[in-house]
Amino acid sequence: METVERWATGADLTDGVAHRLMARIVELQAATDGAVHLCLTGGRIANRIYDAFTDLVADSGLDPTRIELWWGDERFVPTEDPDRNAGHTLAILARSLPVTSARTHSMPAADGIADADASALTYAKELGDTVFDICLLGLGEDGHVASIFPHHPSFEEPTTHSVIGVNDSPKPPSSRISLTVPTLSRSREVWFLVAGAEKADAVGRAYRGDPELPGGVVRGRERTLWLVDRAAGAGIPYHECTF
Repeated sequence: METVERWATGADLTDGVAHRLMARIVELQAATDGAVHLCLTGGRIANRIYDAFTDLVADSGLDPTRIELWWGDERFVPTEDPDRNAGHTLAILARSLPVTSARTHSMPAADGIADADASALTYAKELGDTVFDICLLGLGEDGHVASIFPHHPSFEEPTTHSVIGVNDSPKPPSSRISLTVPTLSRSREVWFLVAGAEKADAVGRAYRGDPELPGGVVRGRERTLWLVDRAAGAGIPYHECTF
């Protein structure tokens, strides 16, 4: 199932998705005794959503001890580097969630001697056959998701790996770690979070399933949600939107 939800502004999107995410996680926890596996993305909009999400934790019915956090990609930089996605996100979530090593699966940092490829193998072992209940993804102006880029080996070269090192990335920093398209697409639900007019062309093409774009081929096994503001969703006809 594929659904489009469009908000008037980026601020409305931030608030709406935070509430939607909270409600869905609480719903999933009510349906199982196990943990909900949530795959996170980085970026400005995502961090604003996480910030709004933490404000909802009190009295939400959420069991913070039954969430496992994963990442879709990471810049392969030292732990304390401000470019690292996990640092920003964990600083936000730690305000209201108990962030523990047992339930927080950050991708390896470039603090040791391992390179991005070796670190990707390490993360793949930790990931195993985990299936994400919800996988959050941004979408670049070029249609990339995580650190899988169009017209780049990260997307074009066949792989049987669940996690790869990405070298010579079109976006800095050049060295990254990313889940692969098959790994992202084994998620039960994929939620695309996109705001801004500069993303409208990519959103339209990816929504229509353009095979040249990573965002055009990644889909959830059970559901795919396009959560966009009015500007980013300009390329999707209004009659195809839920609201």
